[in-house]
Amino acid sequence: MKFESLVESLPADIPPNDRALIERAYRRAEQAHHGQTRKSGEPYIQHCLAVAQILAEMRMPPAAISAGLLHDTVEDTGLTLDDLRKEFGDEVAALVDGVTKLDQLPRVSGGDGRTRAPDKNAETLRKTFLAMGEDVRVILIKLADRLHNMRTLNHLEPEKQQRIAKETLEIFAPLANRLGIWQIKWELEDRSFQVTQPDKYREIAAALAERRGDRERTMAKIVETLERKLAEHSITAEVSGRPKHIYSIWKKMDRKEVSLDQVYDLRAVRVLVKDMSTCYIALGVVHNLWKPIPGEIDDYIATPKDNFYQSLHTAVVYDDGKTLEVQIRTSEMHENAEYGIAAHWMYKEGMPQDKAYEARVNWLRRLMEWRQDVTDAPDFVESLKSDVFRERVYAFTPRGDIIDLPAGATAVDFAYHVHTSVGDRCRGAKVNGRLVPLNTTLRTGDQVEILTAKRGGPSRDWLNDELGFVKSARAKQKIKSWFKKQDREQNLAVGRDLIDRELKRLGIEKIGHEAIAELFGYQKVESFLEAIGCGDIGLGQIGARLDEAEREGRSPVEILPQAGKLKAAMSSQEINVLGTRGLLTTLARCCTPAPGDDIVGFLTRGRGVTVHRRDCPNALNTREKERLIRVSWGQAAQSYPVSVRINAYDREGLMRDISTLVADEHVNMSAVSVTTKNNIATLLVTMDVTDVAQLSRLLARIEQLPNVLEAHRWKAG
Repeated sequence: MKFESLVESLPADIPPNDRALIERAYRRAEQAHHGQTRKSGEPYIQHCLAVAQILAEMRMPPAAISAGLLHDTVEDTGLTLDDLRKEFGDEVAALVDGVTKLDQLPRVSGGDGRTRAPDKNAETLRKTFLAMGEDVRVILIKLADRLHNMRTLNHLEPEKQQRIAKETLEIFAPLANRLGIWQIKWELEDRSFQVTQPDKYREIAAALAERRGDRERTMAKIVETLERKLAEHSITAEVSGRPKHIYSIWKKMDRKEVSLDQVYDLRAVRVLVKDMSTCYIALGVVHNLWKPIPGEIDDYIATPKDNFYQSLHTAVVYDDGKTLEVQIRTSEMHENAEYGIAAHWMYKEGMPQDKAYEARVNWLRRLMEWRQDVTDAPDFVESLKSDVFRERVYAFTPRGDIIDLPAGATAVDFAYHVHTSVGDRCRGAKVNGRLVPLNTTLRTGDQVEILTAKRGGPSRDWLNDELGFVKSARAKQKIKSWFKKQDREQNLAVGRDLIDRELKRLGIEKIGHEAIAELFGYQKVESFLEAIGCGDIGLGQIGARLDEAEREGRSPVEILPQAGKLKAAMSSQEINVLGTRGLLTTLARCCTPAPGDDIVGFLTRGRGVTVHRRDCPNALNTREKERLIRVSWGQAAQSYPVSVRINAYDREGLMRDISTLVADEHVNMSAVSVTTKNNIATLLVTMDVTDVAQLSRLLARIEQLPNVLEAHRWKAG
């Protein structure tokens, strides 16, 4: 690619000063990256030009295109931000800074007393998203950078390909969706899917290619018929076939558990008309021409999606009896759908005064109100996935105000989204006029009334993930903030009480606080106890951390008999090799598969079958595909009998509620005995659990049942 190609993609009427800025940025980037090459062997400046080209196609302003050309200079060359600021101004320098990776991240001892090695990738993502709050162009440059990296991913090592593709599916494709940039979203998804699940991708692509001829002939006939009918009603329209992307096809196959032959909406057309009223007239024409399918009409013009997407969607039965999808929108709606928030940037002096653009930016900032409060980078990335990228639900206050929440949100999340003080004082909730538990999951259209106390604060149980009271990062940060404001001595005392109660519940009171604090990376026990007291560490994390230490052979105490040693003791009897008998099997050291992993076998010469994880690069990239065979785990993960004592006020249905809860956790109860005295029921239950985390979750959930006083591990004698 040459610089002239980038110039040709700019508007013909771009001011000379703007063109000169872009050219100066190119010359500076070319000079800075001189002699550098990418993994493909091509000069590094080619990547910079490609990123700028994508930004130009998105109609980004000159400063953003210039920043796209310079986006790797501070990171990979001798140029500094001060150099860029002097030469190109504060605006370009700030944009480059926003997308520059963090390099100097030494292992640090935080203010919480915990020593940890920072996650460089997560820290960089956090920095970029914080910068996005100030200027949304930062994330658009990052998306363009990621898109070109995905286009050239095949030049990297397989392990790195997998990591980048997985991150793209989890972070960048959902982000493009949130910003409404469908053009980039689809390409990121398809390219990531091709890397993460190459067999599925090839299978669907091959099947689509086989039918392409018939499908194209049918689509040409559909377009011609629809254009003619619209013209008969004096409607000027642009009708075209809409490509169905491979990842979206696979998602539908996976969601509905059907084969490709059973996906009936592979054919779709898009109709572009001049204005909104013509959209509805065109919809009537389509429904007169072909029979509409009930329940398959979506009006996203009257009620746009949360990312401001607008269009009419309908599904009809075509002449051959198969389904046809039709989208109807104006040209402006189409531009917004393809380019999303980027469609509001124009090549002109100054910022565009666009109300729709401002609404998008304000909506995005509201989604990320918690971003300044989450200082731990991995937590920040997880919060992005849960709060920003998850689908949304819309609940109503009694006055009819709409509260926008992430899918899975509860009544407590709703309370904190209304106001911090409402959340802090929340004591109950009514959904659609009916009193419900505070961990009730809300659905779109629910009317929610929060019942509050005059004073008081949140419950620490709300921060226990196993109990499901809070799902949104925003609510979690507000709850943690409340506890952090309490007296340090109080938090220490509460933390000590909580961990003592948890260890007693798990039946491992012999272990000291120091040993647990060390597992979490804390040098000072007081800092660890304070972190528990103020909610930075949930009790559910203790069991999970003990399990992890047990698997790695560094547990300070044995909790379950031989727990975590299943993988090391794996034998050939525990793996079924389909179609063969009596073969020696060995677990591959490169990917160390564990029970529950999706696995594949490789038939070696003289050493039986080596079992790999199905996503292992060594298995994926072998040239001897004929030696790959299907294998499956012979038995479920090993379980261990644990006796649990439950004390509760006796009531009707108590045993039923406990057994239902245990069954929901897929845990077997092998023995039960019940005694009752003075209206207090004592239940001794033997449960088969797989690890300490599962035991902790079970006990916490049992204690939440009505009338239950306590539930803890019990040892006879």
